[in-house]
Amino acid sequence: MSYEWILFDADETLFDFKMSESHALNQLLTSCSLDANDTEITGCYKRINEELWREFEQGLISSAELRVERFRRFGREQGLNDDAEELSRRYLGSLAEGAFILAGALDICLYLKEHGYKMAIITNGIKEVQFGRIGRSDLKDFFEAVIVSEDTGFQKPQAGIFEHAFRVIQEDRKDKMLMVGDSLTSDIQGGNHIGIDTCWYNPNRMPNETAGEMGCSNAGFLRFCGESLPGNDRTRPG
Repeated sequence: MSYEWILFDADETLFDFKMSESHALNQLLTSCSLDANDTEITGCYKRINEELWREFEQGLISSAELRVERFRRFGREQGLNDDAEELSRRYLGSLAEGAFILAGALDICLYLKEHGYKMAIITNGIKEVQFGRIGRSDLKDFFEAVIVSEDTGFQKPQAGIFEHAFRVIQEDRKDKMLMVGDSLTSDIQGGNHIGIDTCWYNPNRMPNETAGEMGCSNAGFLRFCGESLPGNDRTRPG
């Protein structure tokens, strides 16, 4: 089997979202006269945000609801009088500037390009944020397409976002594609359910209790790219 397309997740696979989030949150909290170094305050936001992102992945809320509701709840818990939509606007503006990439990401993209692979991004997120960050980064010219959930009406792991991506890249041969991402519940589950091979990016070697079901890999990015892709000797990484 020979892969032609590598479909990447964006956040925590190629891009350092945690750093981008910290940068944007610090700016917002400071503008609200809150202590950006107070872990209880930052932890409050992250807890609310993670809860709502899980609901988003499950299709329970829309991205438009997510982007405002997290600040409505956060403001209520922190006693802020600021309008939630205004807080969201300021936060997203700062977040879109956070074009931080993970160590090794540029090397991987260079390697894949040099070896003739085509690349695309499939990401759950808010379009102005994702396009802003990707467009400001050193990776911006590597991708044939960037598919953002908000543009499609579907989010990983839903089949609709993958089907949309296949139409955009004009490829329907599923055996020619590999999905690479850090999330078992969105990237790996989504890829496996739509019928394409997957590689789980797991640099922290987190336990995978679903390996038998998902058929994914915890191979490091560079090791996987260096040893597996050129020979294409595995139909399913792992």
